[in-house]
Amino acid sequence: MKARRRVVTASGTPAKRRPTVRRIKPAIAPIVRDGVAATVRRPAVPSTVTPTPAPPATPVDLAVDLGRGLVLRNPVLVASGTFGYGIEYGDVVDVQRLGAICCKGTTLRPRIGNPTPRVTETPGGMLNSIGLQNPGVDAVVEKYASTWAGWQVPVIVNVAGESIGDYVEVARRLEGVPGVAGIELNISCPNVGAGGIQFAIDASAAGAVTAAVRRATDLPLLVKLSPNVADVRPIARAIADAGADALTAVNTLSGIAVAASRERPLLGNVYGGLSGPAIKPVALRIVYEVSQVVDIPVVAIGGIAELGDVLDYLAVGAVAAQVGTAIFADPGLPVRLVGELADECRRRGLDSYRPLIGSALPKRAAPPSARGVEYRP
Repeated sequence: MKARRRVVTASGTPAKRRPTVRRIKPAIAPIVRDGVAATVRRPAVPSTVTPTPAPPATPVDLAVDLGRGLVLRNPVLVASGTFGYGIEYGDVVDVQRLGAICCKGTTLRPRIGNPTPRVTETPGGMLNSIGLQNPGVDAVVEKYASTWAGWQVPVIVNVAGESIGDYVEVARRLEGVPGVAGIELNISCPNVGAGGIQFAIDASAAGAVTAAVRRATDLPLLVKLSPNVADVRPIARAIADAGADALTAVNTLSGIAVAASRERPLLGNVYGGLSGPAIKPVALRIVYEVSQVVDIPVVAIGGIAELGDVLDYLAVGAVAAQVGTAIFADPGLPVRLVGELADECRRRGLDSYRPLIGSALPKRAAPPSARGVEYRP
């Protein structure tokens, strides 16, 4: 191995090696103010640009008139049975930003509901068989109406019954109550005077209960259609002719689930109502058909989980939409949809959402789906 060379000076003594020193500029350096040193942090990137504030959002008219003075600030509602009486979600949702609240189904007398189990998940939705558990109309008014009266958001009371007399009496007790903005009739209930057949599946019965309630109250009246019929159009026309101010479409589809043992149905009441994204194509079809045969507003319900669902319903003639099952997983969804709808209108250069209504409807009334839905002649 060769020895390292030594550097020798003229005097004959080895030169001392000096280490190389790199001066690093510290991130924190002293500065002098009035002869006194102070320490400041050097900014990584000097900022000389003042941020420009974002321009205010262009206002979009989202108001919708459901008739008889019931004007909503926007077309996003929450569906009956999914939002309680509104106060239950007050800590997690700004309820004042909603278009309206449809409260839990209300009957003349208290109901304890159906036997358990009452709810089960399904692919793309859920089955429920709550059985209209509620404390009765008098208790609802006493407990909740004063709170509703202090809100800006309208509260529509969903009303159910087993006879025309039940519906009429509940409507009378709601008439003139501060905080009650309107009534939504749930006519998917058994008519005990007609062998237990639901009001909603017979045009004559649906028209009769609507007309009776219309005579009993001046409150705005919405009537909820059932999807469990072959042709919903005659029923919708009968309800409109009887004096309803608007239709809501649709209620749940009838279904069952089987217990894990495969030895019995799962739900305590056997039958339940199917809701959620799985029913959207059915609800969409019914809104499409009904919008072509009535002149009153149609409010859509069924499987709304995102803005695209709302836009679909508007395209087939709905003027508003109720969010239901999705609330259980995402309570903030309805309020977000209000903002997203306004943003979508701005993106399209619209100052109102109304041009979105009916864009997919035919120029002339189309035949009903009951006429050969899978086949072409």
